[in-house]
Amino acid sequence: MPSISHPKSIMHPNHWNEEVEEAYRFQQAGYRDETEYKEVRKTDFVDRWPGNGYVKKLIGRDGCYYYYNKSRECPEAHINKTKLYTY
Repeated sequence: MPSISHPKSIMHPNHWNEEVEEAYRFQQAGYRDETEYKEVRKTDFVDRWPGNGYVKKLIGRDGCYYYYNKSRECPEAHINKTKLYTY
C-alpha cells in the first residue's frame, strides 16, 4: 500500500482562479490534487498545455483517460464544490 500524504486542512473557494481550475481537473479524475495523483500513479509527470500550464490529460482512478481543453473547464456552479487542500 502506498504511503499517501494526508492534508492538514480543506478549504472551499468562493471565486474561480487558476488554483481552483487545477484542483477541479484533478478531482474530476478522482484525485484530491496533483500530490495524490503523483503518489498513486507513481509518476512525476503531468501532461499540461503549453502556455497557460493547465492540465491537459490525466489517467483517472478508474483507468480512463480524462482530456481537458486549453480554456477554463470549471463551471461557476462547481467552484464552491471544489476542495483546496493544504499539506
